[in-house]
Amino acid sequence: VAHARRPPGARLPVSSASRRLRGGGDGSHLRHIHGPRLAGGAPLRARAGEDPASGPGGRAPVAPAVRGGGRGGRPPVATPLRGGGHQGLRHRRRAQGRPRALLPPRPPPQPPLPQIEAGAMTNDEAALLALKETVRYGMFLGTFAGAFASVDECIAALWGRKRTARWRSLLSGLIAGPSMLLTGPGTQHTSLAIYILMRAAVLASRCGIKSKRFGKICKPLTWSHGDVFLMCLSSAQILSAYILQQDSLPSSYKSFLKTHGGKDQSILQGLKEVVNHTAFSNLEAIEKYYKSVGVDIKLDPDMKVPCSIVHGNQSCAGHFISFLLQAYGRAVPVYIPVYLVPALVVHRQDLMKRPYTIMGKSLLGTARSSLFLSMYCASAWAWTCFLFRTFEKCSTPLVVLGTFPAGLALFIEKKSRRTEISLYCLARAIESFFTCMTDAGLCPPILQIKRADVVVFSMATSIIMHCYAQEREVFRSKY
Repeated sequence: VAHARRPPGARLPVSSASRRLRGGGDGSHLRHIHGPRLAGGAPLRARAGEDPASGPGGRAPVAPAVRGGGRGGRPPVATPLRGGGHQGLRHRRRAQGRPRALLPPRPPPQPPLPQIEAGAMTNDEAALLALKETVRYGMFLGTFAGAFASVDECIAALWGRKRTARWRSLLSGLIAGPSMLLTGPGTQHTSLAIYILMRAAVLASRCGIKSKRFGKICKPLTWSHGDVFLMCLSSAQILSAYILQQDSLPSSYKSFLKTHGGKDQSILQGLKEVVNHTAFSNLEAIEKYYKSVGVDIKLDPDMKVPCSIVHGNQSCAGHFISFLLQAYGRAVPVYIPVYLVPALVVHRQDLMKRPYTIMGKSLLGTARSSLFLSMYCASAWAWTCFLFRTFEKCSTPLVVLGTFPAGLALFIEKKSRRTEISLYCLARAIESFFTCMTDAGLCPPILQIKRADVVVFSMATSIIMHCYAQEREVFRSKY
């Protein structure tokens, strides 16, 4: 269109850059655009009957405008003519000549989307999982209660209520126990099953104490400090497994011990190698860890007493005091919800009437329980260091003996809480013990059942329901 409207003899407008380029030489700098040229700048390929030195219709060719002169060694880039008919190129040309302040502002950079780690769970997935777990456990409890009542009534209707009074509840609880499978066919509940079994053993011992036949046999169970003794037994297994074989502990409990044990994994690995009398594999990692906390230490690869691994340059007594203070700070956040939530939810009416009394008891319970947990962990390290220095060696029996007295810290707790804590720890200790036995090949094959948790739970519920039917007085009011 521009060529058609041009008057005869008139020339197309040429940019200043093109004018400068046209006056300079043979146009060799444009060969990468228009191809090779003859001497004088004419293109090699021309239409038939046309002069290569002239354009269509005898017009002189016009060199296109280019940007700059190859800044930084880059070849020049051709720019479209003003007379061209491509609107996009014309708009781009006008935008290049426009001042920067008049250009539309660039949108601000968007922040990168958060990356979800492999194996991480989103909020929606967590809510869906919580809903599924709620439905599963609701079905489990409802089925257990319904199965027990149905079997109990069927036995009573078939063989008589009085004739079957001694064993009816025992059998009904045993049959209702497999309803635990409704929580998930592939979900193991070994810790829960063992804990319920411990509760059943406590109830059975109370019934045995009241019995004339088994009263003398169960007499030692009336010892007032038996809960503390059970706690010491549990501590010997749990804490020695924490040092020597962490895989035998449940994952949640292992994470709890890693937090409140207060030692880096490299320290535990080094201590394990000293106990097992194997060559050190990570002394540099231990030294690097202590250097990261401001302690410069050089460990002896031929050491026999691993106190320098446990507490670096500190003395055993100094480590006990500093560890106790640090452990107390870690324990307070654990027990604040344990005491504060019941005060706000369960005792909310008394809280309005006696706020200072209720809150005072909650704060006192938090301080006492935090002191128990911190003393439990600190005394375990103190006793092991004491035995290592006394016997000037390190072995598995000394680790077990050193962690046994740590259970004495349970005396700090209230009497009403001692039984619950000792039974909870005893359940974890039994699970860890049988796991260690199985790994060592010492567990009988008859005990290696695929769903042993269901079997143990059925036995426990059988005993509990029997005690509930025969001796309801042995149950606490809340239980």
